Amino acid sequence: MNEPPRKIVVEDEGSGAPLGFIAIDSTIEGRAQGGLRMAPDVSLDELEKLARAMTLKFGFLRLPQGGAKAGVLGDPESGAEARSAVLRRFAKAIRPLLERREYMPYSDMGTSVPEIQRMLKGVGLTVPRRQYRGTPSGEYTAGTVLEAARAAAAVQGLNLSGSRVAIEGFGEVGQPLAEMFVRAGARVVAISTSRGGLYHPLGLDITKLRALVHQMGGIAVQKYDACERIEKSRLKEIPADIFCPCARHDSVKTSDVARMPARVLSCGANCPLTPEAERLLWRRGVVCVPDFVANCGGVLGGTMQFSGWRQEEILLFLERRFRAAVERLIRAALEAGRPLRDMAEDLALRRFDEVKRRTEQPSAAWRCFNAGVALYRAEWVPARLVRWLSKGYFNDRVPYPV
Repeated sequence: MNEPPRKIVVEDEGSGAPLGFIAIDSTIEGRAQGGLRMAPDVSLDELEKLARAMTLKFGFLRLPQGGAKAGVLGDPESGAEARSAVLRRFAKAIRPLLERREYMPYSDMGTSVPEIQRMLKGVGLTVPRRQYRGTPSGEYTAGTVLEAARAAAAVQGLNLSGSRVAIEGFGEVGQPLAEMFVRAGARVVAISTSRGGLYHPLGLDITKLRALVHQMGGIAVQKYDACERIEKSRLKEIPADIFCPCARHDSVKTSDVARMPARVLSCGANCPLTPEAERLLWRRGVVCVPDFVANCGGVLGGTMQFSGWRQEEILLFLERRFRAAVERLIRAALEAGRPLRDMAEDLALRRFDEVKRRTEQPSAAWRCFNAGVALYRAEWVPARLVRWLSKGYFNDRVPYPV
């Protein structure tokens, strides 16, 4: 990687007031993609870190995309009309980038797939039917977070069944993740939202919690009974074997490390640990699966879904192949005496550079592949054929040789 990152302040065309930001960390063939989030305090510094995580994620998976991230200044818990209005203004201000596909947005914290679709259509852009459809990426992200936790638990000598789990952030990733842990036999003993946290040593009723959150949002933690209500900052020190940060960046700092009892961390959010906190945890013997590894399911699953795979096939693929690949990576880092993040980052950046070189000096096979994707996107190629042909493509990306 030798291209300088781009930082863009997005202003309203009429008033000049700031609407949000875009950070483009890398490009492949001039294009980059990443989630578009909504928060009242989103910052360019935050998005720069998240855009780098997207580059690492695409590199780790050897997918030909550059890494980016965008944020809209707004309240994600405001009404649907208010959210749509601010997203439409944001899209109008960045329309040239969207038209050239220099930045391609996907749903993220505070936004949904239908909202992204409406946003693009609202400024006159065509949304191909084979994009932005199907299962939200949070389900697939949760799938790899679960399997990364299972792999790390195996290395630590923990059985996932019976393990205690704490999940920070009970949203698009945290909710399906909690259900997956329960189905695997674990006890989800604590969760948090932006409005507070809940703890019960015997486990929370995740089905009831999901229904409450669906009805009233994050404030649902104040309506759930038969448990202890805790400050959300205390979630990290709750007695748990596995901790999954699925909220904002830098939520785990060096000051938190000494109070954290978990032996496994599997990251659902991007950049949830400060670099020093992650190093301290590793030195203490805690296996923390880096964010761009643990939560890459949203990208991988979304790409597989675009290629015609069904939801149950994708989740089974993640269970059978991704878990073993992560366990090999963890064991390789331990055997080499290197921090897991260092080894994973080196691998991801090396792969990203390989993909970038291949696209800049395309072989005949690569040109045929790109032409086929273009035809498929235009619906000239049936999904059933692409689904069959893509099996080898995805098998080549998982498992990952170290």
